Amino acid sequence: MLSAESAALVRATLPAVGGALDEITARFYATMFHDRPELLDGMFNRGNQASGAQRRALAASIAGFAGALLESPGARPDALLSRIAHKHAAVGVTDDQYTIVHKYLFGAIAEVLGDAVTAEVAAAWDEVYWLMAGALISREALLYQDAGVQPGGTWRPWTVVERRAETADVVSFLLRPADGEPAPRARAGQYVSVRVGMADGTHQLRQYSLSSDPGGDLRRITVKRVRGDAAGPDGEVSSLLHDGVRQGDELLLSAPFGDVFLDDGADSATPLVLVSAGIGCTPMTGILARLAATGSTRPVLVLHADHSPADHALRAETHEFVAQLPGAHAVFWYEHPGALEPDARTGLMDLSGIELPDGATVFLCGPLPFMQDVRGRLLRAGVPARRIRYEVFGPDLWLPATVV
Repeated sequence: MLSAESAALVRATLPAVGGALDEITARFYATMFHDRPELLDGMFNRGNQASGAQRRALAASIAGFAGALLESPGARPDALLSRIAHKHAAVGVTDDQYTIVHKYLFGAIAEVLGDAVTAEVAAAWDEVYWLMAGALISREALLYQDAGVQPGGTWRPWTVVERRAETADVVSFLLRPADGEPAPRARAGQYVSVRVGMADGTHQLRQYSLSSDPGGDLRRITVKRVRGDAAGPDGEVSSLLHDGVRQGDELLLSAPFGDVFLDDGADSATPLVLVSAGIGCTPMTGILARLAATGSTRPVLVLHADHSPADHALRAETHEFVAQLPGAHAVFWYEHPGALEPDARTGLMDLSGIELPDGATVFLCGPLPFMQDVRGRLLRAGVPARRIRYEVFGPDLWLPATVV
């Protein structure tokens, strides 16, 4: 719980700190990586650093946590903390790194805000930081324990047993543990980190959803090649996977993490609505595969939007799973339907006229503007916010107020 004295100071300084957070986090990362370049090797995404996405996500999480403490001092923003903890566990964050981050973050706050950061103000924000860090450390310890791995020791080699082109820009890799030991437990909808060596000798990692039934010792990831544009260069990891990884090669994978997954337990009869766009179909296909493997009879509505049928990765599998599930139905939207999907709807996803099952849990994945738009439509249609679960690829730039 945030002390009353600290709460008063945080409330008074939150506008100034919040307004400067982008500059603070930019200076924080620049200084930390200058002094500790090893952290950029295999821990932080260089593309997100270059685009500023990572620092914006950090700023949003700090402001969101502080705001939640002020609104309800004894509570915790569970959704925000859970999402961050899973992301951290997937890249191997360890307790000692919170001390490193604290040093450089508070150094950046002092540099940017100058004399406004009195000893009392610094102590108040220090309390906020360690409340957040302590909550994350506890959650991450439980995640590592549940995954059966040591903090930071989550990596295992996996052998590519099959490579399959899904579309012109999407390829799937079917993987088996290279050490012959059983695969770690995974839940449909979760993701793994893939750690690869780059040409300059450094390492980079990215997260990819499990796109097949995670119930056995085979796992599949489905990777879209990131094409560069005015906003940034080609994706270096996706390009490496597309151009350089073949059957028989090995990849380093983390244990599965992610707090958006199919519940096989108490809610196994709850209707599901799976909403996706583009490569956001991958966790949905994993969920459908799991439902099919377990002979589920629960009602399932699959809604997907894409540029065209030829761009829709895992389209044929989605049809197959929907056909296998007695309670499933699918509706697709394509900007250019073509002849492959004569019954598809043309244009962007439009939920008007779509009958949503009562009491459904909604899974949502795709580009952030798409998810924000669809979530708003679902809320206006009467779906409670607590029943809408979403997954973001990369840093979570969704406004914290929408998930706390």
